[in-house]
Amino acid sequence: MQVPLLDLKAQYATIKEEVLAKINQVLDSQRCIGGPMVEELECAIAGVCNCKYAIGVSSGTDALVNSLMSLGIGEGDEVITTPFTFFATAGSIARVGAVPVFVDIDPVTYNINPAIIEAAITKKTKAVMPVHLFGQMADMDPIMQIAGQASLAVIEDAAQAISATYKGKKAGQIGTCGCFSFFPSKNLGGIGDGGMIVTNDEQLYHRLFIMRNHGMEPKYYHKYIGGNFRLDPIQAAALLVKLPHLDDWSEGRRKNAAYYDKKFKGSVVQTPVISDDCVSIYNQYVIRLPRRDEVVKHLQANGIGCDIYYPVPMHLQECFAYLGQGVGTCPEAEKAAKEVMALPVYPELTDAMQDHVVDTILDFLS
Repeated sequence: MQVPLLDLKAQYATIKEEVLAKINQVLDSQRCIGGPMVEELECAIAGVCNCKYAIGVSSGTDALVNSLMSLGIGEGDEVITTPFTFFATAGSIARVGAVPVFVDIDPVTYNINPAIIEAAITKKTKAVMPVHLFGQMADMDPIMQIAGQASLAVIEDAAQAISATYKGKKAGQIGTCGCFSFFPSKNLGGIGDGGMIVTNDEQLYHRLFIMRNHGMEPKYYHKYIGGNFRLDPIQAAALLVKLPHLDDWSEGRRKNAAYYDKKFKGSVVQTPVISDDCVSIYNQYVIRLPRRDEVVKHLQANGIGCDIYYPVPMHLQECFAYLGQGVGTCPEAEKAAKEVMALPVYPELTDAMQDHVVDTILDFLS
């Protein structure tokens, strides 16, 4: 039995005609930059996140870059973040000339450990960038308390967590701003790159808005040096079709996660631990187990999709060697990188497919 890590074709088959019709509206209008489709999506995402404002941008990465630029974070400034994340988190900080300062993770949730953030703050620190990894939000209350005491901005990297909650609050709602990715593999994925920034700060919203279009306002007048961070209306069209399904798709992932949890119970496989304060959307279902690399090869040989999120923590990436945070500086992230792997969890999975995944892993480990 073949079980892909993700089957976007199965999802697309259920909405194909609606997506094509919506895209044709864009093509017929020839409003190919900005326009009503983008504005409609911005309004809808702001509503999903319980935020006043939303700004569509070209990718989740550019959402982070625009946020940093609009907050005036640049050369020599420091931004505290997690080493256990996708490259865009740290890469965006470095791209604006700032310095990523990596703080180790909680070994249970894999999110940044708030207890050690304060010790990393210096006079150069301007922001904290927590990542809501794998669909579960970071422990935001202590993060916000620490940031408030030190007058730091908080940029939520919520690329994997749209509609996830922490103590009833939505991802992106708590910090200074929140950044989302619409990469096709996300719970709410486009048909290419796309992203969104949400905020409740009117002044920041205005800055984010003009920074995404070369810092231009009015036309051909540039108060700031911005970038081309505009969201394509064709992406907005596809996302508007998908958005009404988001809650059901995320619930399907939670159902599949619960099924895995039950099947793996009592085995050597460590299943995800979701905080009582959180509702996860399971952008990934990540397990921890012995002989990880051998299991990955065995699954692949048996037609089962899997992946490692993430094999090399950011502080050990070659491009960040200049920071001097070598082996041993973030031991929990380093350990997790050697032991975790993601299994298929998309809503179209059947029980039989999940049984095949579980049986293949447990038979191999036994």
